[in-house]
Order: sequence, then structure tokens, then C-alpha cells
Amino acid sequence: MKKRIAFFGTPDFTTDFLDVLVAHDLKPDLIVTNPDRPSGRGMVMTAPGPKTWALSYDVPVLQPERIDESFMEAMRKEPWDLFIVIAYGKILPESLIELPTYGTINVHYSLLPQYRGATPVESAILHGDTTTAVVIQSMRYKLDTGPILAQKEISITPEDTSHTLRHKLNQEALLMLPHTLTGIFEETIAAIPQHESDATYTKKITKEDGEIDLNDSGIINYRKYKAYDGWPGIFFYIEKQGKKIRMKITKASYHDETFVIEEVIPENGKRQSYEDFLHSLH
Repeated sequence: MKKRIAFFGTPDFTTDFLDVLVAHDLKPDLIVTNPDRPSGRGMVMTAPGPKTWALSYDVPVLQPERIDESFMEAMRKEPWDLFIVIAYGKILPESLIELPTYGTINVHYSLLPQYRGATPVESAILHGDTTTAVVIQSMRYKLDTGPILAQKEISITPEDTSHTLRHKLNQEALLMLPHTLTGIFEETIAAIPQHESDATYTKKITKEDGEIDLNDSGIINYRKYKAYDGWPGIFFYIEKQGKKIRMKITKASYHDETFVIEEVIPENGKRQSYEDFLHSLH
């Protein structure tokens, strides 16, 4: 008998997981995603990727602004076997997490209980780690504390950025998810509790975190460059004609224990080599 699954997710990349579920005859019966939001220069109302996916597969969609009692009532109207949560973007109440027969599962990218929270990929790079992991956990209300259902270690190369590492983790998670669901439904998985004494937590990244000090060690700045690839990026300030200019670093490398800035975008300027910009100061 087919299991009834609800999928909670918002970013476009989560549709890859939906495609994998369909390929393994595990198509969700409901998609829960964030409301449409204004996007782009024209601020056009844009649907999240999972909503667009759901409409193409004729799967019902709910887009609650908040998880309130009216949403809970709607969820209680149907019997559920499992909820899958991947980058949904809202905190689920305990009553919702525990609603399905087999509970709620979540995909997390760290060697739990290390790096609980929202930024485990960036944290692993910032700390210079050489390994991380894809973990599928049984969710609990307290952040990333649930028993581990499946885990696969992934190597972090010296060149990995948050973008390349997240791609590798996503690819592994796509392979793991359907097999984990089969194990859950066949009750062949032994959940492994986390060791609370080993827990560490990540912090939310802000734009200000992208500021670097050129006097810091080369490896610290290079790790920030890799960890903050895409957003928020990294920058520093420099004096030009008596004014403080914000310099965004768009290309850099690490040689002989030195952080080498190769390309920059000066505030209100165009991308250029850092060498050319330095010449313009004289």
C-alpha cells in the first residue's frame, strides 16, 4: 500500500529531491512551501520551485505564511505516514513533527551532532575541516537533535567552496533519501541517538560576516573566501583619495601561506584586476 508523504521545502534545488522520489514511486501527496514572493528587478510575484513542480505533477500545495492552528487543522484532516523536510525555512511545532505514523525526517549536512543549525557547510569550510557528511535524521522539536537514520561521510577538498561542497552533498543526499525511506517503511533502520556532549552549533551568516581584515592570516581569509562564495561574498575597505572604498573580492587564491587577491569590484565600479586597481591609487 502506497505511503502518504508530505514534502516541506522552498528553494528551487529541492525539486531535485522531488524528482528522485517520483523515480522511486514515492511521489509526495502534498507539497508545503513558502508563499509566492516578489523577485527580480521588477519585483514580480514568483512561486517557489516546489510549487511550480507540484502544479506540473498535479500534487496539492499549501503555502502557509505561518504554521498556525488553521494549517494544523488542514493537516489533521488526512492520515499521514511521513513528512520530509528539506530547507523549508520555518520552524515546525512538535505537534506537527509527530503527526505522521513514521514521524518527520530532515536532511542535514554535517557530522551530527557537530554543526547543528543553519550553516553547517560554511562552518566546516571556515574551520578547515577535511570531512563532513550527509545525515538523514528523525526530527525533534529541538534543533537537529533527532536520532540519525542514515549517514555518509564526504571529503572536503582544499579547493571546495560552499557552492561546490553543497553540490556534492546534494548529489549524495539524492542517492540516500529513497533508500532511507524504504528502510523506514520496512522498519529495517536502527535509529542512532546523538551524543549531546559532542554537540556544536552554527550561527546565522550576515552581510557583515563577509568583511575581512587583510592583516589576518592568509588561510583565515582564504577560508572565508570559500565559505562565503556566492553570498555574502567577502570584502574589505581601502582609502582612495581620502575616501573609504568598499572592495568586493571576486577572485582570489592561496599560495605560500598568502591570500592572493586577483580580481575586485570597487564600490560603484567595475570588475578589474586588483593589480590594476592598486596602480590607480598612485
